[in-house]
Amino acid sequence: MKILVTGSNGLLGQKIIYGLLGDPLCLLPNEIRKKIKSEVQIIACGKGQNRLHRKDGYIYKSLDITNKSEVENIFSKHKPDVVINTAGMTNVDACETKREEAMLANATAVKYIVEVSEKLGTHFIHLSTDFVFDGIKGTSYDETDKPNPLHYYALTKLEGEKVVMASKLKWAIIRTIIIYGVVDDKSRSNLVLWVKNNLEQKKKINVITDQFRAPTLSEDLAQGCILCAMKSAEGIFHISGAETKSILELAYEIADFWKLDKSFINPITSEELNQPAKRPPRTGFILDKAKKVLGYDPHTFMEGLQIIDKQLKQ
Repeated sequence: MKILVTGSNGLLGQKIIYGLLGDPLCLLPNEIRKKIKSEVQIIACGKGQNRLHRKDGYIYKSLDITNKSEVENIFSKHKPDVVINTAGMTNVDACETKREEAMLANATAVKYIVEVSEKLGTHFIHLSTDFVFDGIKGTSYDETDKPNPLHYYALTKLEGEKVVMASKLKWAIIRTIIIYGVVDDKSRSNLVLWVKNNLEQKKKINVITDQFRAPTLSEDLAQGCILCAMKSAEGIFHISGAETKSILELAYEIADFWKLDKSFINPITSEELNQPAKRPPRTGFILDKAKKVLGYDPHTFMEGLQIIDKQLKQ
């Protein structure tokens, strides 16, 4: 069984590779671990050079998913049974101004992968976002709720979803919320590291008071993706952290965890911050389907911070 992961240099991509290689932080049942060890060949695909510290146990191929011929060549050569597509353009505000680039990465490239995958009969697992919703319903979105994107990033991700759903493939779409974690070279930021690093440097940060999210530990999301692959699951799955809190509350918890000065946190409303892309006010997921069908089991936010702390010290 060949599992190909796109975006393997990114936070989620790295964690999926390590999860497949047996990382204990990616909580998988023993029978799944044994099956992976005996049956799965891993193909990691990222842009440019391989940025994972560990180089053994998998094949690495440089792949730009927006290059149709590269996609066709690599997929035709390796003939994956499962593809987990974590690649894409995720900077929400950049997508607002670089619209052609965003649509190419988040929708057109998905079409390239789908077209070649249809010839191979691949199980296609595609990553999407809570931002496909407008946030009016609040913190209890399930897989049957109707998307209504508020900005261009969300629109491109929804277009990518539509490409997947219209395909002849066996497919799954995994929507998630604010991923946090540590990449191998510690180069990438996210909500947790942004708050921690700025407060450590005693820099004032503007933190939103009126947006609510359920942040997702990268190892947990990797667990959901791997379970989806190994159980040949189909359909839409909502996979995130289990606790929905305001961004401000999360920032205070991060500050408290590392004993940092909260006076550098400046509470601000969405209207005052005036981001280029309008965010949905509240998104949170009902995780029942992922728990029941996949066996998804997320860490608490506090457990996630403990994991980050250990990884940063390594």
